[in-house]
Amino acid sequence: MLVLTAADVEAALDLDELREAVAGAMADLSAGRASMPSRIAAAVPERHAILAAMPAYLPSAGALTTKLVSLFPENRDRPTHQALIACFDPATGTPVAVMDGRVITEARTAAAAALSARLLARADARVAAVIGTGAQARAHALALARDLRFSTLVIAGRRPDAAAALATEVRSEVRSGIGVDAAASIDEAVRAADVVAAATHTDTPVVRREWLKPGAHVSSVGFNTSGEGEVDQQTVIDAALFVESRESALTPPPTGGIEIAKAIASGAITKDHIRAEIGEVVGGTAPGRRDDTEITLYKSVGVAVQDAAAAALVLRIARERGLGTEVPI
Repeated sequence: MLVLTAADVEAALDLDELREAVAGAMADLSAGRASMPSRIAAAVPERHAILAAMPAYLPSAGALTTKLVSLFPENRDRPTHQALIACFDPATGTPVAVMDGRVITEARTAAAAALSARLLARADARVAAVIGTGAQARAHALALARDLRFSTLVIAGRRPDAAAALATEVRSEVRSGIGVDAAASIDEAVRAADVVAAATHTDTPVVRREWLKPGAHVSSVGFNTSGEGEVDQQTVIDAALFVESRESALTPPPTGGIEIAKAIASGAITKDHIRAEIGEVVGGTAPGRRDDTEITLYKSVGVAVQDAAAAALVLRIARERGLGTEVPI
């Protein structure tokens, strides 16, 4: 069995290939060409944390995988997301690889958010704002910077010093021709942006409806088990809402989208407020943005077919390059 470390996974990940792999996985999921049962999670209430299991079979990628992921948002001395992905031979069920899942989780989540921007943002979008200063925010910044429409990338967080530090780090890694700046405040960043990517663990909104420009696109990947979530309810109400999977998004917390659950519980929306799954937009079976003034919102809860697509990509490249360590089991 092949064992791939975080460094091996990083060496094997190509962000452009990953975005296309995620797009294909989303289309397959929405078209019924993949098997993905609902995620299950054991709660760790005293840490506001979960341990989740996420199996998937993605025939188009030849991927049969399960991710075990822990999410401990209060971690300060180590990542909040930690994970392992086990890969099996879909012909025999034999385990063939185990790989670090933290890097994949960060990268595939950001790739899906960048995909949502490609599909749903206005064609004349120029400014993208990333809200957050952690590893997931960094992954989002790198993924969004690959969209050639954007001339400016703005990073904001509750700590301006952390936003400035992340902006400096990202600036050295992205293509020439895109400016990377830190905003003095979150609302300043949101007000200026055509695309807003929220990547926090906050249970208090960092995206508010009154801050959003007409026609803005918002992606939200933040997870929490209590509070309001990182996007305020008025944004959820006013926006055209897109998700990875209706079933996954509507699953009660801790695994579903808390912003959606809160809005439904309040009576402000029904489940029919979801316009489409992102895979339906990829596949051309559902509309995306309808006009240039519409607010669009992609609310992500993370789905296992994204991990399967990413793991298949990593495993293929690792084998081609001789990465990893073979171990007997």
